[in-house]
Amino acid sequence: MSMQRYELEAWLGDDHGLAEDQLEELLAQADGINARFDGDQERAREGLNVAYRLMRECPTAVVADLAQRRDAARAAELDALAGLQQAAITLIERGDATESGFARQAGVDRMTVRKWLGK
Repeated sequence: MSMQRYELEAWLGDDHGLAEDQLEELLAQADGINARFDGDQERAREGLNVAYRLMRECPTAVVADLAQRRDAARAAELDALAGLQQAAITLIERGDATESGFARQAGVDRMTVRKWLGK
């Protein structure tokens, strides 16, 4: 489903700072973005946000910001995985959880849990 201009203008707000041709370009990009992310509204919204930012900000700064956000997300994932590994070891060894039960609760597969347990 394609985005209508009034929807884009409502999303942007009154102080968007885009010229008429930029609005048309962003509207065209919105259709491609929605198709690319096939119903994933969160990812489509982020794609549209970046398309807008690239029209208003220095592209180098936008890419640097996105790279920093990705690095922070990766670091957070590694921290969470380390915590989950310790939780698996502790809870399974003392009998408070099973491998498959812990895997289900943690959102990982059972083989990952077994690897964490050294099996």
